[in-house]
Amino acid sequence: MTSPAPGALDGAFRHPTRLAVAAFLSACEEAEFGTLRDYCQVSDSVLSKAASNLQTVGYLDIRKGSVGRRFRTWLSLTPDGHEALARHLDALQELASAARQAGAGAVDSAGADGS
Repeated sequence: MTSPAPGALDGAFRHPTRLAVAAFLSACEEAEFGTLRDYCQVSDSVLSKAASNLQTVGYLDIRKGSVGRRFRTWLSLTPDGHEALARHLDALQELASAARQAGAGAVDSAGADGS
């Protein structure tokens, strides 16, 4: 039995921080950089690199501005980012379901052999 090819998985979300950023942003209009950094429990540089990668593929918008005298950065998922994340999560679910079915079949056939 062969495993299904993960062709529908989106490489942009293979890094855990990029996936966490996209998942967080899928539930809100936008989030401040520091809020995302704290949620993901990563350094500024790790989040910055993840955000840059997602922006490069068109999944993330980055908006800079100031609140009072302090500069702030806000991140938001683009419509393409929302769609790509949904496809990626669907592909992960399909992969997990196929693996569970294959595993159940292996247990059933092993039991039939008397192994």
